[in-house]
Amino acid sequence: MAGHVQDRWYKTETDANGKESRTKSDRYGTGLRYRARYVGPDGTEKSKSFPDGKKRLAEKWLSKTETDMDSGQYVDPRAARTTFRQYAERWLVTQGGDPNTRASMESQLRLHAFPYIGSRPLGSFQPEHIREWLAKLEGSGVRGPYARTIYSNARAVLSAAVDDGYLHRNPCSARTVKAPAVERKRVVPWTVPRVFGVRAALPERYRSMVDLGAGCGLRQGEILGVSVDALSFEDGLLHVVQQLKLSRSKPVFAPPKGGKLRDVPIPEPVADALRAHMKQFPPVEVTLPWATPDGPKVTKQLLFTGPMGNHVWRTSLNEEAWKPALVAAGVIPEPETKEERYAAAREHGMHALRHFYASALLDGGENIKAVSEYLGHGDPGLTLRVYAHLMPSSQERTRKAVAAVYDAARATR
Repeated sequence: MAGHVQDRWYKTETDANGKESRTKSDRYGTGLRYRARYVGPDGTEKSKSFPDGKKRLAEKWLSKTETDMDSGQYVDPRAARTTFRQYAERWLVTQGGDPNTRASMESQLRLHAFPYIGSRPLGSFQPEHIREWLAKLEGSGVRGPYARTIYSNARAVLSAAVDDGYLHRNPCSARTVKAPAVERKRVVPWTVPRVFGVRAALPERYRSMVDLGAGCGLRQGEILGVSVDALSFEDGLLHVVQQLKLSRSKPVFAPPKGGKLRDVPIPEPVADALRAHMKQFPPVEVTLPWATPDGPKVTKQLLFTGPMGNHVWRTSLNEEAWKPALVAAGVIPEPETKEERYAAAREHGMHALRHFYASALLDGGENIKAVSEYLGHGDPGLTLRVYAHLMPSSQERTRKAVAAVYDAARATR
C-alpha cells in the first residue's frame, strides 16, 4: 500500500521488558480517529482523516490513491481544492499573444463564468456542473457565437488544469456536454447596385472605404488603418500590415486580425479612386500607440481621417455615416423619429463588402486558396466553409465536357 492508516485514539508503548501494548492517547474520543497517510509523487507526505468506525473506508481510500498513482490518474488533494477562479486568474497571466485578446478572455470569464463556477474546487467538477452553467448562460440571454466563445475559454482553462494535475479529466469532454449552438447562416452577398448605392450615399471623405472593402476585401479596422506607405501603385499591390482598433477603449495601431500580413492586388478602378481620394483629402499624419495603450508610439499617414483631421472613430463612422447610407440605399428602414436609433444591421456592416469581394472573385473563377490569401484567412478551409455555396456550379461544365466526348465519338463514325 502507498502508506498506512494511523489510529490517533491509541498509541503503542513498549515497557522495560520490550513488550508492546496499546494505550489510549491524549486524543482519545475527540476529533477524527483515523488518518490515512502516504507519500505523494512529489516526495511529500499527504493525508486524509476519517471518523470513528470508518477504518475500512480509510483503507479503501488509501488503496485507490495507490492505484491512481500507479495509473497516472493521481491528483494532489491540495491542488484539487484550488477553485476555478483561482486557477483561471493565474492561467490568464501566462497567455501570450495579443494582449487585447487576453483582456477580452479575462472580461468574458469574469462576467459569465466566475459568478457561476468560479468558486467550485477543480477536483469537484463533473459534467453536470458544466451543463447547469451553460443552461444558466442561455437563460440569461447569452447565446450564439458569444456564448460559444465564453465556453471555449472556460474549456481551455479546464484543459490546462488537467495538464497541470489539478483534475483528472476535463468535464467539457463528456459526451453529454454540448457547446452552445451557433446558427450557421449562409452569406448572401450584396448586389452591385447596393454596393454602389451605399457608396454614393456616404460622405465624400468616406466613399473610397467602399472601394477598399468591395475591391480589395479589407476589414473595417484595416480600412481605417490604411496608410500611404501601404500602397504600391507601381506594383499594383496593397500591403495589409496594420489595422486601427480599440484596446481597452483606446485607439491603437495593431497587426491585422490573427497577425496575417498579406499583399492584395489593387484593381485599376480602385487605384484610380484612391488617387482621387488622396488628391481631394490629403493624407494626415496620425500618431498612436502600437498594439496596446502603453505600446510604443507609431506615426502613420492615414488615408481616411475625420473632418477635424484625426483618425476615424469606428462607432461614429457607423452611426453617423454608414447607417444613414444604408437607409439612403434602402438597406435598412429610416427611424420614425429623430430620437429613435437606427435598426440593428449586423449583417449589413462594412464586413458585407468583404463578402461581396469574395463572391466576385469566386464568380470570376479565382481558386479558393487565392481568395483565402487575399482575405487574410489562416486556413483555406475556413474560406471554403463560409463561401462554398457561392462557387460557380460545376453542372454546366460537366454537361459541356461530356457533350464534347460524345461529339468527338460521333465525328469518328
